[in-house]
Amino acid sequence: MPKQKIVITGLGVISPFGDGIESFWDALSHSKNGVGKVSLFDASDLNCQVAAECKNFDASLYMDPKEVRRSDRYTHFAVAAAKLAVKDAGIDLEKIDRERFGVLIGSGVGGMDTIENQARAFIERGPRRVSPFMIPNLLANMSSGVVAIDLGAKGVNFSVVSACATGTHAIGEALLHLQMGREDIILAGGSEAAVTPLSFAGFCAMKAMATNFNDEPSRASRPFDADRCGFVMGEGAGVIVLERYEHAVKRGAKIYCEISGYGATCDAYHITSPDIEGRGLAQCLIRTIEDAGVSIEQVDYINAHGTSTPYNDKLETAAIHKVFGDYAKKLMVSSTKSMTGHMLGASGAMEAAVCAKTIETGVVPPTINYEHPDPECDLDYVPNTAREANINVAISTNLGFGGHNGALLFRKM
Repeated sequence: MPKQKIVITGLGVISPFGDGIESFWDALSHSKNGVGKVSLFDASDLNCQVAAECKNFDASLYMDPKEVRRSDRYTHFAVAAAKLAVKDAGIDLEKIDRERFGVLIGSGVGGMDTIENQARAFIERGPRRVSPFMIPNLLANMSSGVVAIDLGAKGVNFSVVSACATGTHAIGEALLHLQMGREDIILAGGSEAAVTPLSFAGFCAMKAMATNFNDEPSRASRPFDADRCGFVMGEGAGVIVLERYEHAVKRGAKIYCEISGYGATCDAYHITSPDIEGRGLAQCLIRTIEDAGVSIEQVDYINAHGTSTPYNDKLETAAIHKVFGDYAKKLMVSSTKSMTGHMLGASGAMEAAVCAKTIETGVVPPTINYEHPDPECDLDYVPNTAREANINVAISTNLGFGGHNGALLFRKM
């Protein structure tokens, strides 16, 4: 049976730039920076003291206050992003088949805030002080379940967990279900709220985070720059409405673009370090391009994983060279993590939204803080300022601890 055409009809985003796709896109296209000093907790004794926080987020705008108190911050983000995506897509929930309406929202970490608070309660006040909501709230699948309950979505529902590739894999798996005709609409993406003391302590212990810019937070996330020294934690959620083309047309939906390619591979190399030659990511890109049925010369833009870590940015550059050869120098490649920070499991969904908006608007967001070229990172990273360009094909790539690689391909309709 031939694959069905799948399109993106709605984008929902909770980011350091506010609620909704418009504030998010305005910030990225104008090179705004969402990174600042950590304010959610006292980080003065940690090596990294900067983050991209959703400082003005109010969960009570999207959920009953009682449910807000009972659930984790990462679930708050997911519910809000899902509702914004549904609104952006113009979906009338009373007019769709809820049995063919799915939700695939993942999280790389899950309820970290819940884990820390409840562990503290257990240690300081004893087992009887542990909340009965602890177990549900820490689970990485709970945001997907809560969104489905809230919206009455009775189709496919599960959560993908593949660290920082989570959002990409969730969207890719949703694409497969829709292409097989199993659902009409799926909300897919990722949510993360890991700006917490224990999370920071763990990543700092791994020496993965940026530590050289605590006094200049806005300069800390600098993908592909020679002075990059680690990633900057971000938080938020991205939820994308994927829909069968015929279904979208029938209800008169606006269409951002087609999503037509998905690839997933594993480095099978190390639990945290990527294959520095980029072989796993290169194969993932090849699979994605072949799945979409396009040639390498048709690809205009890559939204890179671009974490601002020494190894990642070098290996991504190497992988792009492996796949695209001489054409690699003609590609535009940027990392919006330079502005949003690294949202871990939410990154892939946020960056899928970037690709959709890039195709829609003809604006390629930049890599900011690009000041000192690295000889091992020699592509066109759209430095510091957005660029107008006609984008027909865009790719988003993401990598996760465990060696997970994921990529998605988007096409102009």
